[in-house]
Amino acid sequence: MNPQVLIVDDDSVVRDLLCRFLQANGLDVSVLHDGTHLKRRLERERPSVVVLDIMMPKTDGLRALTALREAGDDIPVIFASARGTVADRIAGLSLGADDYITKPYDPRELLVRIHAVLRRRGPVTSSAPEVRERYRFGPFELDYATRTLLHDGTRATLRDSEFALLKIFSTHPYKVLSRALIHDLVHRDDLAFRDRSLDVPIWRLRRVIEDDPSNPRYVQTVRSRGYVFVPDASDPDLDGAENDAHAADPDRNANEAAAGS
Repeated sequence: MNPQVLIVDDDSVVRDLLCRFLQANGLDVSVLHDGTHLKRRLERERPSVVVLDIMMPKTDGLRALTALREAGDDIPVIFASARGTVADRIAGLSLGADDYITKPYDPRELLVRIHAVLRRRGPVTSSAPEVRERYRFGPFELDYATRTLLHDGTRATLRDSEFALLKIFSTHPYKVLSRALIHDLVHRDDLAFRDRSLDVPIWRLRRVIEDDPSNPRYVQTVRSRGYVFVPDASDPDLDGAENDAHAADPDRNANEAAAGS
């Protein structure tokens, strides 16, 4: 699938120019006229990255991004604004933007920055929300339609990469999944497999759903085989192979602990 870009800008000339250029360079593009309904739009459509103007009527880009980050949405965002002072860039990046480009700019530079952000942030699912029942485990409830995780009814902060992992685990409970298989399911062959590439994403997911990430209950490590998702450790379907998950966790090393700090 081609990466999808959502352009949020009140200037129709800018929107049209960027649409034509990005589409000509292999990206799928959609547009939004201002930031007022950005959060609602992202509940229906998940682009790979948002290119967000700052100076817009009603809701400016700074307020729109603040609302997203406060709601726990970690979707990649690039600010594109005529406000280009150092203070403006610092303010935008401090709010959680992944990059900041100053108008006027060459569309080719924006294209390069989009690809750079996507490489840094890893895979993001670009698709309409799934029509699928919520998945419940422990005090958690995973909503596939809104791509959110609730903890006792309160929304938990979940990155896109963490949602992708949890979606895979919840689809295959009590099954040992190898690192290579998890990588392929997440990246869809868009990124070469590296044996340690899951260390940080797994650790981050554990920090969200585990009481003690260093002694995980839900996402357990099966020595030399991969990971197993155990939504209910007392479930009779948890066979002997999966019980191996209680073996020592080889991933709890200094690098992983540093990544979670």
